[in-house]
Amino acid sequence: MRKDMISNSLGLDPIDQSGRLTSVLPALKAEKNDDYEYARRNLYDVIEKGNNALEDIMDVAKQSESPRAYEVVTNLIKTMVDANKDLLQLAKTRKELEAREPEKAQVTNNNLFVGSSAELLKMIKNGNE
Repeated sequence: MRKDMISNSLGLDPIDQSGRLTSVLPALKAEKNDDYEYARRNLYDVIEKGNNALEDIMDVAKQSESPRAYEVVTNLIKTMVDANKDLLQLAKTRKELEAREPEKAQVTNNNLFVGSSAELLKMIKNGNE
């Protein structure tokens, strides 16, 4: 049962302080982690397969001594370097996203003081001391 009586009576999901649905936040975080892990696994797979292909293509280039074969080797090396950079960029982006997640702020709206102005002034003076 939901803690928020108004949301419960209206059949709506409660909203947190930042204005987002509380039921959606855990799902979004889990989805973000799943996407990161999937992309990371794919990059690792591409890098591993590229390393194996690079060894094979280098053997072919040595045996054939063809300029085109060496050109293919250099292009594959560049692609492998880019894949490694992408892997590092992925980790950096994840850290930045985690750092940017807002803290749950305690917001108090519509404060009301019931009492006289003398009592309010006395309370303010006691708070400053």
